Amino acid sequence: MRSTKDKILTGLLTPASWLYGTVAGVRNWMFEQKILKSVEYDVPVIGVGNLTVGGTGKTPHVEYIVSHLAVGYKVAVLSRGYKRKTKGFVLANAKSTPSSIGDEPYQIYQKFNGRVIVAACESRRKGIEELLKLFPDLDVIVLDDSFQHRWVKPKISILLTDYSRPFYKDKLLPLGRLRESPRQVNRADMVIVTKCPENLQPISYRIASKDLDLMKFQKLFFSRYDYGELKPVFVDDAPYDVSLYEFTEKDAVMLLTGIAHPRYFVRYFRQYPFKVKVDHYPDHHDFSKRDIQDIEKKFRKLAGEHKIIVTTEKDAVRLMHNPYFPKELKPFTFYLPVNVRMVKGVDDHDLIEEIKNQIQK
Repeated sequence: MRSTKDKILTGLLTPASWLYGTVAGVRNWMFEQKILKSVEYDVPVIGVGNLTVGGTGKTPHVEYIVSHLAVGYKVAVLSRGYKRKTKGFVLANAKSTPSSIGDEPYQIYQKFNGRVIVAACESRRKGIEELLKLFPDLDVIVLDDSFQHRWVKPKISILLTDYSRPFYKDKLLPLGRLRESPRQVNRADMVIVTKCPENLQPISYRIASKDLDLMKFQKLFFSRYDYGELKPVFVDDAPYDVSLYEFTEKDAVMLLTGIAHPRYFVRYFRQYPFKVKVDHYPDHHDFSKRDIQDIEKKFRKLAGEHKIIVTTEKDAVRLMHNPYFPKELKPFTFYLPVNVRMVKGVDDHDLIEEIKNQIQK
């Protein structure tokens, strides 16, 4: 049963949620009536986004899409560059940092090592126009976290929803995590149910398909995460390779996270026999000197015959540029790579093939 405190909080937040929904609804209506106008470009634009505030796996899915398209297309990724300390259009280069372009664009740039053009800009229109000036031979532009940025009309709109908390079971901000009404799913060309469990049964795919109630033109896909081997955050300071399988119940791992929903990351480590301590910070957290000092203290107090710090890919790119991170901890700090794997759902569609077919139309 819900507590009295929860009921009071719901009562207080419900009017604000209604107001938020009204404002968002009016804005979408204005775009639909062409009072506010979306711009469509000659170059195919793929928008990847969600209806909720973070946590659906946008960046790993952008990387998955880009990794396949970059084989035969000249691809650019455009992001807002959330929490960067710069303004306007910024093109990623060898001197870029998470502060200059944002942690997620920096992660993408580093991962593809120059094979993909990456840029950040608050205005998606300006960002696309700048990219086309600099690279007129671009074949496709991928927009990261773009579903609410309706000033640009993408050729392909991809909407992500978390398997464990689908948007149709959520509520509008601030009562829930929705940025828009669940009805706006109709704007998507493709929907991906992300972070599916490894042992998902066929009946679960059918239930999800029925609950989403998509229109005939919309394609539905399912994906899950695959985790790789640990990699050092500070390559020059890593004296040895580490395998989690070598750790026993006498050892300990400190999980350091600054992502929206770390439960999948934490759950992965619970399968091992070693002790796990979680130190969680807000999404996109910029670790201060005091934060780093607290992390160091907690790590030193952690009991274990062998012990390491493990963080996420997104946190790793911020930590490697953090001036306060102590040299003594660098050899013991690793990150866990994550990859997206598409899984067979109700219909046997192939996401990349569907995207390529749409691009070529």
